[in-house]
Amino acid sequence: MAIFGGKESNVFDAIDRHLNIVYETVKAFENLIEAYLNGDFEGAKELEERVTLLESEADKLRRSIELMLYEGAFLPASRGDYVRLSELIDQVADAAESAAHTLILAKPRVPEELKDEIMALVREAVKTYEKLMEAVKALNEDVDRALELAKETEDLEENADKVEYKLKAMVFDSETITTYAKLIWNQAITKVGDIADRAEDASDQVMLMAIKRRG
Repeated sequence: MAIFGGKESNVFDAIDRHLNIVYETVKAFENLIEAYLNGDFEGAKELEERVTLLESEADKLRRSIELMLYEGAFLPASRGDYVRLSELIDQVADAAESAAHTLILAKPRVPEELKDEIMALVREAVKTYEKLMEAVKALNEDVDRALELAKETEDLEENADKVEYKLKAMVFDSETITTYAKLIWNQAITKVGDIADRAEDASDQVMLMAIKRRG
């Protein structure tokens, strides 16, 4: 059963739309990486444009959520929590856009031997955000479940960190990747990891809000 109604329900609807747009951004980025690794630079460039468009749409939704909150949804003490949550969710889209720009602008050579590992990191980042989505949606239904899902988001982010560290080590140990490409891939890999990191930051906010609500 939903805990809130009226203006609050409208905010949750807007947050749900925001979550979905950010998810589309992350998935477009995943498709961009796959295209780039497979040598389809034109396809990757088109997907970069889609990532940028979706990130802009996510920004607009974030601002609309903030406006709804400042117009009176929730008690004053809770509004800041929802503003912060929407900002943190939005930062996931920001991270995906930044990673996309880094790769497309720098155009590093694809390390053939690391294709699978790069895609594995991207998928771990996507999984982390997917779990965050579940946690946020649970806030309006079951705070105990929201806490569980927030913890699972943290666990997935830790997995992504391990994959990221291993991948960076493989990049720098490689004898076939140029120094320039190593530096760019290191930067791009860090930004992919940022997607999971920002999702984990948002899960911390979910946890805080669920604990407050549980009392």
